[in-house]
Amino acid sequence: MMDITIKHLRYFEALARHHHFGRAADDCGISQPALSIQIKALEDMVGTPLVERSAKQLRLTGFGETFVARAREILQSMDELGDLARASHSPLIGRLRFGIIPTVAPYFLPRFIKCLSQDYAGLDLRPREAVTQKLIEGLLGGQLDTAIVALPISEPTLHEEVLLDEEFVLVRPNEDQDKPVPNSQLLREMRLLLLEEGHCFRDQALSYCSMPSAVPRDLMEGSSLSTLVQMVSAGIGVTLIPDMAVPIETRSAEVSIARLPAPRPSRTIGMVWRKTNPLAGQLKQIAQTVRETCLSA
Repeated sequence: MMDITIKHLRYFEALARHHHFGRAADDCGISQPALSIQIKALEDMVGTPLVERSAKQLRLTGFGETFVARAREILQSMDELGDLARASHSPLIGRLRFGIIPTVAPYFLPRFIKCLSQDYAGLDLRPREAVTQKLIEGLLGGQLDTAIVALPISEPTLHEEVLLDEEFVLVRPNEDQDKPVPNSQLLREMRLLLLEEGHCFRDQALSYCSMPSAVPRDLMEGSSLSTLVQMVSAGIGVTLIPDMAVPIETRSAEVSIARLPAPRPSRTIGMVWRKTNPLAGQLKQIAQTVRETCLSA
């Protein structure tokens, strides 16, 4: 037991998170055979299997579940020790692991990275794009330092810092540009194209239209805002997109943009992080920099 290292714990935590040797190995930056050897060595050290191996899927044993929960606590404590040291530096230096949702990433990420690279030259930025639920799991599990998401999150252990508010606009075919702009009630009667389940923007669009989450099966869905806009261009229906997406998503699509009648749908974008994160003070400064520099341009 005395031979267990932090590296062993990180390898096993990655395997428990991915439930797949290949993906866990990629996450850890090593080969799959090397990861398998390290996991087997860890099992030999603890004297009992940690995973159930089969041709179809990988499961943790009962002891493996207990072990990984404790391993995550240890890894988070180790990360927080490093963060505590980094927190003594002003401006912040070193690795910054941040997540960002897909309906913000293509439009905001370049400005965000450029802004931080200028004001925080010592930062090693590590972005990860994923839906909100995955990012929250990453924050709570210690795999992320902060995330850029739609607020509110309403997770009591996370601090929320507002960055900006933006409206949604209606995207419809070019031939509809002279038609009256529908209100939320009329929009319910149209073929509204939505993102797939798991995207918070889908829920926000449904909320504006007062539509249930369980929408009819014949309603068209897309995996990205770009796909939705192209579907509108093809005459399949209409969709809503955030204001920041308009310049990029409409430049190669034959669509028209309309401002919806008041009260217009909108969302709040912000940064979130663990309240216990030693970098909380620096993250608050970064949020302030983003508001003053990235968003004022």
